[in-house]
Amino acid sequence: MKILAISDLHGKIHPGLDNYLKNNKIDLIVISGDITHFGPPELAQDLLDQMGSYNIPIIAIPGNCDPQGILVCLENCKALNVHAKSLSLKNIGICGFGGSNPTPFDTPIEFGEVEIYEELDKLLLEMKDQDVKILITHAPPYNTQADKLFTGEHVGSKSIREIIEKYKPDLNICGHIHEAQSVDTILKTIVVNPGQLSDGSACLINIGDEELENGTYAIDSKFIKL
Repeated sequence: MKILAISDLHGKIHPGLDNYLKNNKIDLIVISGDITHFGPPELAQDLLDQMGSYNIPIIAIPGNCDPQGILVCLENCKALNVHAKSLSLKNIGICGFGGSNPTPFDTPIEFGEVEIYEELDKLLLEMKDQDVKILITHAPPYNTQADKLFTGEHVGSKSIREIIEKYKPDLNICGHIHEAQSVDTILKTIVVNPGQLSDGSACLINIGDEELENGTYAIDSKFIKL
């Protein structure tokens, strides 16, 4: 499966995305939040329907800068909303949780660490029998390259990190921290922050078809500048 991971549209689709999708085979688009820049919620539906015109499945979650009303729009567009939900595609289990842990800015969709942990604990348990497990979050896990500000401070979610350490999903696709485009690992989990799509950043993730001897599947990634 070839996944195009994008995040942080902030209300616009980078013009380079159109050319990329026309000229490359992609099996799935994953959008890890901040589809709008504080709204309106209907803009999210317009943007996702526009992307849906390529007939590539889209999975999306909201970010902390999306308005509360976005969840209704995500249910009525051409993307699959996986916020606080899980689903399976063949042998791949996918679950998601949008918004972020608390920020100093009191943005529209924020959750306490206890709620993040409890929700993700249920979702990862639902996926325990899947061959490949993908966790999509807007907030990155704490103390990784994916949650590092320019200052060097780590501001990600400690609960997301705890959940990853407990369930060891194969892949975590996140976003939120624009300057923290990176690939990192927590135990066996690959953590990808694709960067800010509104600046032309994305990441192509390839999950191999054949099971390896240790029961996992090869996952590789490369950053794209649109």
